[in-house]
Amino acid sequence: MAWIEIIIEVKREHAEGLSDAMMDNGALSVSVEDADEGTDAERPLFGEPGMEPSENAWDKSRVVALAEQDADPATIVELAAQAIGLSPVPAYTTRAVAEQDWVRLTQSQFEPIHIGKNIWVVPSWHSIPDPSALVLELDPGLAFGTGSHPTTRLCMEWLEAHAPTNASVLDYGCGSGILAMVAKKLEAKTVIGVDIDPQAIESAQFNAQTNHCDIRFQLPETFAQDYPIGHQFDVVVANILSSPLKVMAPMLSGRVADGGALILSGVLARQAEEVAAAYAPFIQLSVWQEREGWVALHGTKVDTKTALSA
Repeated sequence: MAWIEIIIEVKREHAEGLSDAMMDNGALSVSVEDADEGTDAERPLFGEPGMEPSENAWDKSRVVALAEQDADPATIVELAAQAIGLSPVPAYTTRAVAEQDWVRLTQSQFEPIHIGKNIWVVPSWHSIPDPSALVLELDPGLAFGTGSHPTTRLCMEWLEAHAPTNASVLDYGCGSGILAMVAKKLEAKTVIGVDIDPQAIESAQFNAQTNHCDIRFQLPETFAQDYPIGHQFDVVVANILSSPLKVMAPMLSGRVADGGALILSGVLARQAEEVAAAYAPFIQLSVWQEREGWVALHGTKVDTKTALSA
């Protein structure tokens, strides 16, 4: 099946309403773009990664609606404009969208990723480049963590460089479960993954089963019941964002055993000092590595018994 796209340029205040109205009147999907894209007037519209932008459209917005090939663009646009009281009916253009094998097209955009010295993240439709490597079979999904983002790579490389053999590991904010799986494949004894998103827990469980990793994934409430305050881990890794990491400083630090390691990422280089300051009363953190403006912070919790006897 082929489709058509209906393209309309409108002011910011009409973009969202027109998008919704077009969906109600025959469009299959709608996106909003910067009408000044590719010019000197182009304006990025985003906040800190993971945070909602303060605006949801541009001053000059381009609404792009996808419709079936035999749809009547004039009718869709006219009905949508009437629905939001937009007069006169805005001008529009159309363009054909050729039929494609969307599955193959999507899959072609995701190639195996080589991380660190010996880690490969391989989509299920690809062959394994190096069977002797630490291989994770992982398809892009709803949960964060495929190995492509610098923060994920930094945490994976730290784990590879400090293999948690026979250690207990907590992956807080586990997303797809990728860091938990790396820890388990590096022969960690016990690995627990925690995330606030039920979809992430479901995704992580599926990925762990696919990769033959015995890992327990839980929501924070269940984790707190099964592992009450005082239960600590040899390694705690959290790849989230700077704001929640600062709020969780007492909790995450309290989960690190004496002599254990804490690894944090999701932190921009300019945020490293303030995040480290939040953890300073509990664990001294420093930048382990930086990549593409992101850093991984790490530190070792002082063994109080050893320190007192020294």
